[in-house]
Amino acid sequence: MAKIFIKQTKSRINCPAVQKRTLDALGLRKMNRVVEKENTPDILGMVNKVRHLVEVTNA
Repeated sequence: MAKIFIKQTKSRINCPAVQKRTLDALGLRKMNRVVEKENTPDILGMVNKVRHLVEVTNA
């Protein structure tokens, strides 16, 4: 399965609690942190919820 890199580029301050939980589930707890995840529909749906806060690059 393909990998993607997800980097949090904007702050989670003043975001709804749902978006904060989504960032936590992705493993992003601080700005400019990068996590490597599998390119699955579940992960892509989570990224889509917080797409204004993150950058996604392919491995």
